[in-house]
Amino acid sequence: MATFKRFEEIVAWQRARELTALAYKLTRSGSFAKDYALRDQLRRASVSVMSNIAEGFGRHGSKQFAHFLDIAKGSACEVQSISYVALDAGYVDEPSRHRLHALADETSALISGLAKYLKRTEPT
Repeated sequence: MATFKRFEEIVAWQRARELTALAYKLTRSGSFAKDYALRDQLRRASVSVMSNIAEGFGRHGSKQFAHFLDIAKGSACEVQSISYVALDAGYVDEPSRHRLHALADETSALISGLAKYLKRTEPT
């Protein structure tokens, strides 16, 4: 497994934490705060990114870790999709949607890099 001692050391998890903080900030006020279903879906998807990275880290072996990273990556894509719904509904402006989308994209790229690393170091 990677040389991390704690999941908090993983840069992908750190970015996922930033993504979650941004999701909560954007959904805290205005019309977005009142659309409970979409607000909660965005929050759950962003939390899922960081939680699956942490859970995968806590599992035994690179293969299981990589599986949870795949789930985290899917959740990052879900955040990106929801960002468009929020824009179309008028809950966020384009700069806010772009910031959320770009942070999810950066997080996804870091997750992909970690997954590739795990697959390369996996015992044969």
